[in-house]
Amino acid sequence: MQTIGLSFIDWTIILVYFGFILGIGWYLRKFTTNEEDFFLAGRKNSSWVAGLAFLSANLGALELLGMTGNTFKYGMYVAHFYWIGAIPAMLFLGVFMMPFYYSSKIKSVPGYLKLRFDEKTRVLNGIAFAIMTLLVSGINLYAMALVLHTFLGWHWDISMWVSAITVGLYVTMSGLMSAIFTEIIQFFLIWFGLFLVSIMGFIEIGSWQTIVTRINEISKVSLTTLWSTSGSAANNGMFINWAGIVLGLGFVLSFGYWTTDFLVIQRAFSAKNLRSARLTPIVASFFKMALPFIVILAGLIAIILSNDPNSGFKLLHDGGHINYDSALPLLIARYYPTGLVGLGVTALLAGFMAGQAGNISAFNTVWTYDIYKSVLNKNATDSHLLWMGRVSTIAGIVISLGTAYWAKSFPSIMDYMQAIFSWVNAPLFATMLLGMFIWWITPNGAFWGLVAGMSSSFTLYMAVKYNWFSQSAITFSSVQSDMAANLWRAWWAWLICAAVTIIISLFTKKKSKEELVGLVKGLTEENLDQDLPFIKRPEFYAIISLIVLVILNLLFW
Repeated sequence: MQTIGLSFIDWTIILVYFGFILGIGWYLRKFTTNEEDFFLAGRKNSSWVAGLAFLSANLGALELLGMTGNTFKYGMYVAHFYWIGAIPAMLFLGVFMMPFYYSSKIKSVPGYLKLRFDEKTRVLNGIAFAIMTLLVSGINLYAMALVLHTFLGWHWDISMWVSAITVGLYVTMSGLMSAIFTEIIQFFLIWFGLFLVSIMGFIEIGSWQTIVTRINEISKVSLTTLWSTSGSAANNGMFINWAGIVLGLGFVLSFGYWTTDFLVIQRAFSAKNLRSARLTPIVASFFKMALPFIVILAGLIAIILSNDPNSGFKLLHDGGHINYDSALPLLIARYYPTGLVGLGVTALLAGFMAGQAGNISAFNTVWTYDIYKSVLNKNATDSHLLWMGRVSTIAGIVISLGTAYWAKSFPSIMDYMQAIFSWVNAPLFATMLLGMFIWWITPNGAFWGLVAGMSSSFTLYMAVKYNWFSQSAITFSSVQSDMAANLWRAWWAWLICAAVTIIISLFTKKKSKEELVGLVKGLTEENLDQDLPFIKRPEFYAIISLIVLVILNLLFW
């Protein structure tokens, strides 16, 4: 087992951070006086505060350990998860979808489904989202435990319980408000604490051209390009072609996550006005585009070092399998001197706590409003809902401990994550897209389409996992790849959900257009920011973000 001795300074940095985070939760508790403060942070935040929290809620174990480990496994194609797999959807959310979400004063995405469709569609999505959130929450606990286990040699059980108790305490005290404040602190800590890994690795290897040359000497397929080898699945590390990337990742999984996942959208709901809410994902998009320069570069460096017998760098092995997620912690151990290791460990823990806090604060909102109040206690008072929010936070943490052990059994947490998203987010995006832009989509169509999409996705997952039929039946490739299967399965789930929704809507009762004003584009009067010059509107900043995205894709073509 790899363990790293921490100095007194390292321990001091880690303990001060944990104490500071708990102190913030305790301080903000006095400002959490009602259920809107607890679940929506009082709707007082600027676009910058909400934007940084929006990104930090996503900047957990998936981004740090998962993406670095996946780069080691798949190469530079993992950058697609940041660029084609995030930015267009984030801009679409800010420009087109946020006006419907924010203006309707809903407290959760399932709340929109109730207004647009009906109660049964809301409850179905609320239950599915709650389950998904707890599964994802387990990833962050597992990742925090991996760091404590790797660096300190702590037992897995102790590591997970310490992580869970810390997050549970500060989210329970003041809900989304403490989660957002700590996420902003964690955002800067992550950047300052981890960017040095890439810089020092880059210095050791020598140059970008040297990195490309050395990796090309090692691998039989391309691990250092984005699009130029996507014509054939056999030519790149992810074993997927451009159609799978564009349809499965760029369209379905990306839009399914960024435009419907309440975990991140909840941060935009906390903005002080509609313009700030629309700017929230657009501001976050610029930082999102920069993240590959930490995690992707670190993964490529890990590939070179692990194939150099003189480097002494090897990933951890669990149960005879390579633990790809150990790449980033071991790089920190390699490059950071005594004292700075504490900063690196704290940055990792900050990222995992941000992700965990995001999941738990989203879970307690959906559980309280879309399941508990909607089904179990329709007459609950505001004070009772505030109490239920705190109780569900503790319950969510406990359940997450169980899902953490399941996440530990996967070779890569990124494969685990995309499998979950393909079950829930992919079909939900079809429902949301049709509901927001086509007025005649009916409540029954939406409900049964969602059922068909979710069940078909999970069935396809089980069919491939247990060899009921060949993976090539859904990926159109003879080369096996877990990630390719995830991306293509998401596409099929979206397509099935959309088809069933449309067909059933043709034969079932529609809501009147009057009922859908404010919920469907084309039926809603739009005068967004008409009094502002174009350079101050969210659309202007979205165009700049899109231009930067195109330039990055061309540079690393």
